[in-house]
Parts: sequence; structure tokens; C-alpha cells
Amino acid sequence: MTTVVIAGAGPTGLTLACGLARQGVAVRVIDRAERFPAGSRGKTLNPRSLEVLADLGLGERLAAAGRTHLPFRKYFDGEFVNETEPFAGARPTATTPYAASLWLPQTRVERLLRERLADHGVRVELATELVDLRQDGAGVEVRLAGGGRIAAEYLVACDGGRSTVRKLLGIPFVGDGDPEPVMVCGDVEVEGLDPAAWHQWFGPRGAFMLCPFPGTRRWQLQASPETDADGRPVAPSLESFQRLAALHTGRADLRLGNATWLSTWRVNVRMAERFREGRVLLAGDCAHVHPTAGGLGMNTGIQDAWNLAWKLGHVLRGFAGPGLLDTYQEERLPVAAWTLDVTSAGMAAVTAGSATPGTGVEAGRVGELTGLALGYRWSSLAVDRTDGEPAAVDRAGSVRAGDRAPDSRYLGPDGAPARLFDRFAGDHFTLLGLGPGARPEAAGLPGHVRPVAVDDPDGAVRRAYGITGEALVLVRPDHHIALTARADDHEAVLGYLAGLGA
Repeated sequence: MTTVVIAGAGPTGLTLACGLARQGVAVRVIDRAERFPAGSRGKTLNPRSLEVLADLGLGERLAAAGRTHLPFRKYFDGEFVNETEPFAGARPTATTPYAASLWLPQTRVERLLRERLADHGVRVELATELVDLRQDGAGVEVRLAGGGRIAAEYLVACDGGRSTVRKLLGIPFVGDGDPEPVMVCGDVEVEGLDPAAWHQWFGPRGAFMLCPFPGTRRWQLQASPETDADGRPVAPSLESFQRLAALHTGRADLRLGNATWLSTWRVNVRMAERFREGRVLLAGDCAHVHPTAGGLGMNTGIQDAWNLAWKLGHVLRGFAGPGLLDTYQEERLPVAAWTLDVTSAGMAAVTAGSATPGTGVEAGRVGELTGLALGYRWSSLAVDRTDGEPAAVDRAGSVRAGDRAPDSRYLGPDGAPARLFDRFAGDHFTLLGLGPGARPEAAGLPGHVRPVAVDDPDGAVRRAYGITGEALVLVRPDHHIALTARADDHEAVLGYLAGLGA
């Protein structure tokens, strides 16, 4: 029997499928589309998503396909104003291997994820539409258009903002939206424009933007809609795009051609009231939709999947009880709410600033562009056993249980340089022993926990983790800190693992 059915083959569903398949979970990915999407749609992966996808084995493939450090070239009322770059000067460090976002169309991201999924023997099933479902305490039955059925232990809905699954479950999608399109989009070829920058024209008539994609002739166009004599938005087309280009740039030599993925975008700010209904879970746009400011859409979905994949896999493999799945909503719903708030504020700032010279999409910065600072300190899975005790570790830094576990270099067992992220990679917990008195290998750990005694002669790892003494640090499979404890408190580690309910 199929163990998990994933409805939807976008970045969220594919990331989840890769995370489950590498654990040996029998997974099927279905999508109602007849063919894979051709439009660019999302176009950036933030540093946290790059860490996630690198753990899944896609780091080198992504780096070869995309680009970092894309300048924003800004114009006002047709005239050049300035050029900026959000990640100027950002370079990898010992704790953050990816310092800048990667510019890459969502189409390409999905293709690479499908290739990685195929490495695990799983392929997306197109033209396979979920029309109904039934569930009980033992599993879920997915009913397909045409009469087919799939029996599974769990169903995960990654089928977008208009999710069939969410509607079938009757889960309210709370929020509001604009019935009229506020943007037209498309993929075009451009003559007469430097592909070394993202060109952004703003002014009294709205916005017109052209973003290049590396290694191709394609550009993504985003613009305020053209309107007809009655003030109604004109449907996107090459002819309309060309008129918009002339209106906003004032250039007769700028030629657009071969327009594909003609689309409109409306503001929608909505979130599901809950992310789980029995054996069915929601992720990505199915669970939350928000404005484009900050480029968080594809990234938030990928990180939903990253949070859920290890939890669902560990439950199915007997390492944890079903209650672990409740922590998916506990951790990801507040992140979704934060995302809706900051992107709404960012979109409002872009709109307000469109009439100000020198303002571009940077007006919509959400503060935390990298995703690296988003953690789960409030979670029931975040436990710090070093505070408030007589033998407490003196934590000098700001990294706490629930936070992303930093990368760092250290000396491996053979004395050769090693990286923590290389030890974290996979679907296991990692128990770090920091300080000469910490012996994680002596804790009597189960097989899904990897002990790593860190040889840290210059204290770099302890500084990265904010620890000046000695400690045990248990790191979750998704690279978040689960537990910090005294170096001799093996019982705290074993008790934590037992508390997951296996």
C-alpha cells in the first residue's frame, strides 16, 4: 500500500516527496495538470531554502543553474535613478554557507526536484486529479477523476491556494483579497536591454519590471495592468506588454517577443484555520497565500515541507508517535501568520513608494530575507535543560533551542577538517558533544541518532552555539536545535527522544 499520497507537484509537494522517499517511505505524487508548468512564477530561493535543498542533494545542481547578486536597476518616469543590490558584499561564512539568495525560475527548481525524486524511484503522476477523499483512524482513501482510488496512511495537500483537498475538508481559508488583478505577468524575450540587472520602472502610471534569467533568453515581466477606455484591466498579451513597455520606459528600441505564461496576479492574504485534519495535512499555498513582497512564497512552502518531512517519516518508521504531527501546525502556523503580516506590509510599502524616485521592490523588504533567523523557540519540541540549574552551562550567545543550528567547521575523528552540515545531512537526529568532557557516544543512543564529538580547539563551534562551557546539543533532522543539556546529562537526551512517543 502507498504510505503517503501528495496532491500537488509544485516545490512544496516535490520537496516533501524527496524528504520522504529518501527515508524509504512509499510515496505517490499526483497532479491534475496534463503537463508540467512552463511559466517562471517564483524566481528566488533564499539561503534557508538553499540549505534545505542542499541537504536533499541539490546544492551543486542549483548553483550551476542559477545566479546570485542580481543588481536592481531602477528608473522613475522613464529616467534612470540608481542601482542597488540587496546582498551586496554578502559572502558565505563558517556558520552560513549560503549568504545570498539564488535567482532561478520556479520552473527550473521544480525540474531539478523531479530529477532528484526520480533518483529515489518516484515519478510525478500527471493528469491524476483528486476529486474526493475518505479517512478513518487507519488511513485515507483518495478518489480520482475517472473512478480510480488510492489507499494510503496519510495524505498531504500541496495543491495550491484553490486547494480541492482543503475545500473537501471544510477548513476555512480566512482572509481577504482583491477581485481585480493588480499585476500582469509573463515570460518574454527582450531585445535592447542589459541582462545583467533586474530593471524596475516606477512612476505615476504604476510599475513595469523585467527580470532576466541566467543562461536563457527569457525574462520575467511584471507590470501594472493596462486598462481600456472604461478603466477595466486588459488581459495580458504580447501586444499589451509592448504597449506597457513603451508607456513606462519611453523607449522605442525596446522590443519584446515570444510571450509565454500570460497571467494575472491578484492580492490574496489568506490562511487556513488549521493545517491538519486527522490523517490529512496542508502545506504551501494550500495552507497560506500572501503578497509577493520579499519573495517568500516558494520559500515558505519548501520550508513547510522540510518541517513536515522528517516528522511524518519518523512517525511512519516508528521513531515517534502520531502526536509528533501536531507540532507541524504548532511550529508552521505562526510562521505563516508572520509571513502574511510582513508581506502585506511590504506590498503596501512598494505601492506607496511607487511615486517616489529611486524606490523599487526593495521598499517591500520584509526584514528577514534569508530565512535563517526563523525558528521555533515557542515549540514544545524546543527544550533547554541548561538554564536555571546549579550546574547550568553559561550560554553567552543568542542561539537557543528551537533556532536553526548553525553550520561550523571542526576537526573530525581523523583530525581532518569537517563541517557540521555534512554530519547533519540526512534524516537522523545529531547529538553534538561540545567541550572535552562531553561524550555523546556514551549516551546509549538509538540508531536514528548520530553522536558527534566535536574537536573544537579554538572554540569556534561553541561560540557559534553560544556555549562557553560544555554541553550536549541535540539537533533535529531539519537542522533546528531540539535540546541543550549539560555535558553529563545523557538522561535528558534519552528522555527527550522517548517523549516523542515512539
